[in-house]
Amino acid sequence: MSENQLLETIERYLNGEMTAEERNQFELLRKKDANVDSKVIEHKLFIGLIKQYGERIELEKRLDAIHSEIDVDALKEELLIKPNWVVSMWRHHHSKISVAASIAIFAILSTLFFTGKLNNQDSNFVLLKDQIKRVEDKTKKIERTINNNRTPLKPRISNPGKYRGTGFALSSNGYIATDYHVIDGADSIYVQNAAGESFHAKVIYTEPVYDLAILQINDPAFKDLGNVPYNFKKSISDLGENAYTFGYPGGEEVYNLGSVSAINGHSGDTTEYQVSIPVNPGNSGGPLLDDKGNLIGIISGKQPDIAGAAFAKKSTYLLKAIQNIPADSLNKSLTISTKNTLIGLSRPQQLKKLKNYVFMVKAY
Repeated sequence: MSENQLLETIERYLNGEMTAEERNQFELLRKKDANVDSKVIEHKLFIGLIKQYGERIELEKRLDAIHSEIDVDALKEELLIKPNWVVSMWRHHHSKISVAASIAIFAILSTLFFTGKLNNQDSNFVLLKDQIKRVEDKTKKIERTINNNRTPLKPRISNPGKYRGTGFALSSNGYIATDYHVIDGADSIYVQNAAGESFHAKVIYTEPVYDLAILQINDPAFKDLGNVPYNFKKSISDLGENAYTFGYPGGEEVYNLGSVSAINGHSGDTTEYQVSIPVNPGNSGGPLLDDKGNLIGIISGKQPDIAGAAFAKKSTYLLKAIQNIPADSLNKSLTISTKNTLIGLSRPQQLKKLKNYVFMVKAY
């Protein structure tokens, strides 16, 4: 099937123009071919952006029509001759109103942010970065300043807090994968290995739509890790397949075992698995592996109202993100391991090798 034929098929699929049999066959193709599934998701996002742009243009046309009906000069002259009570109150109390409005806006935005409404994040879906220092400290400081009648024009908040998550090596020379939400907004990033050694790292590539980020350790104290012991699974894992993760919730190394409980993730997201593994804040960005030690995903979040319902981005999307890294962003070669040296080992033996390639990610 050519590229144009595939796009036509995707449009028919999204527009509901397929027969039931055609739709079933196409959905089977999506499950078997990660590239086709990725193109469906990208096309759906593209259509959504086009729709939003159209709505914006329509809104601008309506606003222009309303503006053309208003006699601005006459309205201005009337208000200057005889201000109404709103204008009069603004003239006498504008400084107090500004402060009150600022506090109200800050409170509303904070509420929207923490309930997940500001970024369209479903409040039932919890991102698993570990917040160490919260925004409330800054809010209280601003409130104390206002109460003491010392209102700063622009209270500076350099960083709302510090976060902790997990990441794992993509190669022996310091490239690491983690979740985008772990490092989003960070001024500085450090990674810590199992021996407690910390290294400075930088972000070289992100794909926010898939919640993925690629880091590179750029610390002179860092030494080559040696061959990465796991490889990337390129096919979809089976329902019920055993899986486990290793990460740093609470700042301690933790191993958890479970299985793939659904092929699709939160709200039917085809880019993720649902796994029956207990995860906690700090697990975000940790590797998800099968019994043989193949990397099948990266932990991203959980659903708090369902016991043991966690989610992991499928490894195929991480592979695609790696392939999308611009060449000028890489000052060292990024070679993914194709050999799995964890296969055939007992679980304790696997973990002993794995722990040297899994890092605590600290975002400041």
